Amino acid sequence: MVKSARRDELSASIAAHTDSYFNRTRGIVGRFGDARVSYALFLRRPVVSAPRLMLDWLEQVATARRVEFDIDLTHPEGSWVGAGEPLVYIGGSFEALADLETILLQKLGAACVAAHNAYQMAMALPHVGFLAMEARHCAGAQMEEMMAYAASVGSEAARREGAVGFVGNANDATAHYFGRSGGLGTMPHALIGYAGSTVRAAEMFVETYPDDDLTVLVDYFGFEITDALAVCARFGDLARAGRLSVRLDTHGGRFIETLDPQQSYAVLERHAPGAIRRYRSDTELRYLVGTGVSAAGIWRMREALDEAGWTQVRITASSGFGVDKCRVMADARAPIDLIGTGSFIPDVWPETYATADIVEYDGQARVKAGREFLLRGRGGR
Repeated sequence: MVKSARRDELSASIAAHTDSYFNRTRGIVGRFGDARVSYALFLRRPVVSAPRLMLDWLEQVATARRVEFDIDLTHPEGSWVGAGEPLVYIGGSFEALADLETILLQKLGAACVAAHNAYQMAMALPHVGFLAMEARHCAGAQMEEMMAYAASVGSEAARREGAVGFVGNANDATAHYFGRSGGLGTMPHALIGYAGSTVRAAEMFVETYPDDDLTVLVDYFGFEITDALAVCARFGDLARAGRLSVRLDTHGGRFIETLDPQQSYAVLERHAPGAIRRYRSDTELRYLVGTGVSAAGIWRMREALDEAGWTQVRITASSGFGVDKCRVMADARAPIDLIGTGSFIPDVWPETYATADIVEYDGQARVKAGREFLLRGRGGR
C-alpha cells in the first residue's frame, strides 16, 4: 500500500512538472500502441559528464513503473564531452519514457556545465584548495545538491590530473559529495559585527570551538592587514602551528588596506611583473590591481604576514572566483592557500540547456532533419 502511494505520488509529480505535450504524447502512445525507442541526450557546448543525479532519478522511475531502461553512458562521469556529442543513450518503452524528457534534461545540463567550470578552476590553480560555497546562490535545495555534486565531479576530474581541487563545502547536507560528514567554515561578517572587533570575534570562536583551526575574516572594518596581524599576535600558537588562516573578502567598492592603484601596480611589479606587462581587458586588470580581492591585495597580505614573522599563516580568498579570475590569479602567481567560491555555478544559463532527441524507433534509425549526428555510428557512438 505504501509503495503504491509512492508510485502514485511520483507519477503525479512527473505529470505536474513535465511539459504538457509530453504528457499528451504518453497518452497517445498508450492508445495507439507502444514502441521501443532510444533517446540521445547532449549539450551544445563542451562539458564534463555529470549524469549521476539524472540516472539515479531515472532508476527510481523505472522501479516505480516496473520497467527497465537500457542506459548507454557514452561518456563516464568526470570525462570530457565535446559540443553536440551524445552523452548518454536511453532506450526503452516509449510510453514509459515519453513524459520524462523535461525532468531528465533539468537534472543533466546545469550539472555538466558546473562540473566543467569546477574542473577549469581547479586546473587553473592546481596547488590551491577550493571550498564549495554554492548554497547561498542556489534556488532551493535541489539546485544546491546539483551544484555541490557537480563541483565534486569536476574536482575529482582535476585531481586525477594532479590538482588539489575542492577539499570540502560549506554545509552539512551535501558534504558527503566531498567525502566529509559536515560542512567547513568558521565565521561570517555578521559575527565580526556582533563581536565589535575582529580580534574579539576570533576569541569568541576559539573559546567556543577550541579544537578547531581558525579562519578569520579581516575585511569588516577595512583594516585587513592591521586586523590580520592583531589576530596573529593574539593567537601566536595557532599561527606558528599553521592552524590560522586569514580570509580576504573585500568588496569591490574599495582597495585592501594600504593599497591604491599605484601601490597595487608596485606590489605586482615586485612579485609578478609579467602579469601586468601584457595586454589586459578591464576585467583582468581589476582582478590584478583593482578594488576588491585582487592579486595585488593577496600579495600585499602575504608580504605583511611574512615581514611580521607569520610565515605559517595561510591566506583564504573569496569573492567572485570564477574560471577567469582563477586564471588571472594563476598568471600573477597569487599566494593563495584556499579559495571559497560558488562561482562554478553557470553564468550563462542558456548554455546549460540539454537536449534530447529520439534516434531509433523499434530498432530503425530515425531522427529529425539536422540531428543526424546523433545517430549511432554517425557522430554518436
